[in-house]
Amino acid sequence: MTGFLGEYEATLDAKGRFLLPAGFKKQLAEGAGEQFVLNRGFEKCLTLYPMNEWQPIFERISKLNDFDPKVREFRRYFLNGATILDLDSAGRLLIPKNLMTYASLEKDIILAAATNKIEIWDISKYQEFFENFSPGAFSDLAQQVMTGDGNAQS
Repeated sequence: MTGFLGEYEATLDAKGRFLLPAGFKKQLAEGAGEQFVLNRGFEKCLTLYPMNEWQPIFERISKLNDFDPKVREFRRYFLNGATILDLDSAGRLLIPKNLMTYASLEKDIILAAATNKIEIWDISKYQEFFENFSPGAFSDLAQQVMTGDGNAQS
């Protein structure tokens, strides 16, 4: 399997470190190593990419037309705060303060699979996201995303 499944609760220590859950460690691609890139997510969360998943994204962004103002704006926003992280000897990752502030992370967090990456959410914001999303709205969204455009895979 390529990618991640599952969601795990974790706790940030006083320095902003958390233990990468064993469930995700087991799902890392062979040879992925212990290096990651942590970045701002599209919502108020963080996105953790194994380095082998980050590299193709970075290469694609690097090839975009630098003369296009929208490209420059996208790069600034997407790459702003992107940080290389290494697992420490205890299997923890340290979240920089600026990224903790962006995602409003305090102590209790959720690490949620997002295909080839892991989203890191403040637990209350994550719960709020799902509380405000009805099953009917999810059904409509699934229909829009998974049918009719040729991009969905079964």
